[in-house]
Amino acid sequence: MIPEPRPNTRAHPYRGMSMQEVDIPLTEDAILGYLDGREVYRRTDFLALRGREGITMVEVRKASTEPLFSPVVDARLMSGPEDTAWVEDPKVDVGNATALARVAVPGALATVVLGRFEHVNFIYRPQPIAVRVTEVVPPEPAKLFAQATQAVEFDEDLPPVDLQLDVVSVEDIAAAHPSAEYLLPCRGSGADLGEGSGVAYLDTRPADRKDWLLIGCERSLQFHRHFYGDEPERVDLCPRARVLAGAAGDAGNGNSEDRTLTKCCLMERGLEVTDHTAVVPWGANLDEVREGLRKLLL
Repeated sequence: MIPEPRPNTRAHPYRGMSMQEVDIPLTEDAILGYLDGREVYRRTDFLALRGREGITMVEVRKASTEPLFSPVVDARLMSGPEDTAWVEDPKVDVGNATALARVAVPGALATVVLGRFEHVNFIYRPQPIAVRVTEVVPPEPAKLFAQATQAVEFDEDLPPVDLQLDVVSVEDIAAAHPSAEYLLPCRGSGADLGEGSGVAYLDTRPADRKDWLLIGCERSLQFHRHFYGDEPERVDLCPRARVLAGAAGDAGNGNSEDRTLTKCCLMERGLEVTDHTAVVPWGANLDEVREGLRKLLL
């Protein structure tokens, strides 16, 4: 007996679903009787049957996957015509679970999508998995969030993902810690700290050591020690530290059970995964970001 399908079930790859026009009543008994012993292609695991009453989704089991076609030996009605939605959207990559979940019809058990290149797939009870992306801004848009979005859009193995941006704002930190002089890690941030305060950038190695407040991470502090031989007053902006603080119940982003993707400038290359958190280097490439998501979700 085929068990009830799990939320986020889809054909993966999408060619595991076949769509067929039928001239039968779309009731469970009629569908199961119609499919009993009927030959299907050996890669077909799901059937979308469209008739006069609408469309239904069925999961099937075959006698064998060796011959090109094999008879159906078991079938389960996943959703009837009243619970199955049909969507046509040529922009949707039907091989991508997040793209399918994004266009799924609320209230439908299954949504069948005719998408890009006229390919068809479905998603059953979509429940996107939340992943918090903790990142420093500016610059904006948040780079790690943009990279994670790219990775989710092309990785066909990932389940549906709901990326949630958790911002570490340089400007908010400055507003909460007023100072006549600020030292930021690099000019590329483009932070606007308002009028009335001086702003210097550590990556330019200012000639004069001022009585500034460093808004930076441990690596910035190491640079400062090297450049000036001392440690300034500092407010940490490390996104990884923010995640750890949240996991410890301190001021941070809260729930250690939430899947989180973040970055750390103390890492040179590669990936670190602990519990529900994946950490990539500050200058992570798209492959590292994608691998972090895969470690969290697969």
